[in-house]
Amino acid sequence: MAERAEPEALVSAAEGGDPRALARLISLVENGSPQLRSVMRLIAPRTRQARVIGLTGAPGVGKSTVTGALVRAYRETGLRVGVLAVDPTSPFTGGALLGDRVRMQDHATDGGVFIRSMASRGHLGGLSWAAPQALRILDAAGFDVIMVETVGVGQAEVEIASLADTTLVIVAPGMGDSVQAAKAGILEIADIFVVNKSDRPGAQEAIRDLRSMLAMANYGEGAWKPPIVSTAAMSGEGIDDLIDRLNAHATWLAESGEGERRRVARAREEITVLAVAQVRERLGALPGEARLEELAGQVASGKLDPYSAADELISP
Repeated sequence: MAERAEPEALVSAAEGGDPRALARLISLVENGSPQLRSVMRLIAPRTRQARVIGLTGAPGVGKSTVTGALVRAYRETGLRVGVLAVDPTSPFTGGALLGDRVRMQDHATDGGVFIRSMASRGHLGGLSWAAPQALRILDAAGFDVIMVETVGVGQAEVEIASLADTTLVIVAPGMGDSVQAAKAGILEIADIFVVNKSDRPGAQEAIRDLRSMLAMANYGEGAWKPPIVSTAAMSGEGIDDLIDRLNAHATWLAESGEGERRRVARAREEITVLAVAQVRERLGALPGEARLEELAGQVASGKLDPYSAADELISP
């Protein structure tokens, strides 16, 4: 009975603003705890559809500084802000928590801000398994805005960006980020481009490069065209403009129906990832694991095709 009551107590405490309960709930996600099923059942009716903003870009462009500046701006309007820093490989890399905690020290004692780093290695399904559940916990705990920061540019960043309502791709002058972004396919997932450190030489060239790339894109009627915003986040320059663009995108999402479409797509993907993970876990736990090895050997040697092998594996 105590085990059943614990998730209820944690969820109620987190909803009441207890940061320790909130941290504990996210730890359950990271650890793949069996209690997660109970937690998610309790959380589902409490979600309020908080705004989720994704921030990605190459190391050194100032993602953490932009994140901190946005947190400050949203807090000035009275909104509660959650920050989730996702490291897709390890909790021990330098980028595990917004570069480091020092950069967010201004918000450390603010009860309206919750900051958490999160690693996903070891989960069947990786980021797409763990991150949506952590976001849902923050949403249910009453945060109005949730920011997801990733540690670099690559497939994991594209994956995380798909969880956001609005995705910011941050570049900096003189780093070749605009070209790198195009090569990595990041242009396709950007809702807003942020040229940070715009007080440095080369900022106009970076803006020009991005404009040239955007000019080659084909946007349908009524589609959102990603704006380019210049910021110098260390001084706060351009942050008000960035907030305005974020608000404009939120309005477009609501009026166009794209926001609802994205939420349904995220839920569909989350269900699929969880279902596949469960199937893989069950297969691994079956007495027929030796059979799986035998079939794998036959497929590898060309004696059997993978479809037939899969049929044999799951057939009663």
